[in-house]
Amino acid sequence: MAGFLVLAAALVLAVSAVLLAPLWRGNARGLALGIAAALAISAAALYRLVGTPAALDAQALEAPDTLEEAVARLESELARDPRQPDGWRLLGEAYTAQGRAEAAREAYAKAAELAPDNPDVLVEAAQARALAAPERRFDARAVAMLERAVTLQPAHQRARWFLGIAHRQAGRNAEAARVWEALLPQVDAQVAASLRPQIDAARQAAGLPPLPAAAATPAAPALTVQVRLDPALAARARLPDDATVFVIARAAAGPPMPVAVERRTLRELPLQASLDDRDSPMPTARLSALAEVEVVARVSRSGDATPQPGDLESPPVRVRLPAAAPVELTIARIRE
Repeated sequence: MAGFLVLAAALVLAVSAVLLAPLWRGNARGLALGIAAALAISAAALYRLVGTPAALDAQALEAPDTLEEAVARLESELARDPRQPDGWRLLGEAYTAQGRAEAAREAYAKAAELAPDNPDVLVEAAQARALAAPERRFDARAVAMLERAVTLQPAHQRARWFLGIAHRQAGRNAEAARVWEALLPQVDAQVAASLRPQIDAARQAAGLPPLPAAAATPAAPALTVQVRLDPALAARARLPDDATVFVIARAAAGPPMPVAVERRTLRELPLQASLDDRDSPMPTARLSALAEVEVVARVSRSGDATPQPGDLESPPVRVRLPAAAPVELTIARIRE
């Protein structure tokens, strides 16, 4: 068991490094972390590939040094027991990272054969077929997979998006518009704003009028935070003027991850910050979705967002949302 878990973990790390590096460098770090988490979950599901721990030889107890070695070991495990859709999915991810589009297509096809009622697997298999095609087109088999995924889960966003693309590629513009229009109630205003031009282009190609203008969505109310530094603490700490100040809102009685954060400098104190959904480090964790938050301000000696001993901070204040009055914070203590 331990040997295979080491293999799966190493493969996930190697694949993640190849696939996610462009996203990380491109500041799409929230998306990168989300994809990494999905890969980790897939790897955890592969424990069923192990079978009897005694069946693993000594070599399997050593972590592979390269992605190629990890792929070879996973191929060997699947040859021994090929009835594992999660294993084929992970192998498909690895082949994609290696640029082996045709091998990825076949791996995902095996996963779809083993899990024909899993819409996620069907979408992955359809996408792999398109990526392996010379013109990146969804063929009839891929379209059938996407249509089944939508039948199984009508609200599956990726299935609908790809199915719309497939219809557009085939000149079925009215069908593409219809499939995409069903996405509009499911997505947030920013995504809907980028989707509507695609729908209108499909409708125009089909000889249909554009969508009615979208009603303006009122902006979510912002949380106003006023921050000051206790003068006595400032004299003791003697921090440089460019020391980093974080103004943070996080879920009350929830995880420490912020749902909104602004980065300022010590020279700006006293300051006023306005936190809203645009300050969220993760699109799926929004300030406007919470009824109560905990607000805190911290001066970081290192400039790191992770709290460290010796940082200056304010006592946290709980706030019911929407807040009518500004939240007042005083940075008056040193973190132990």
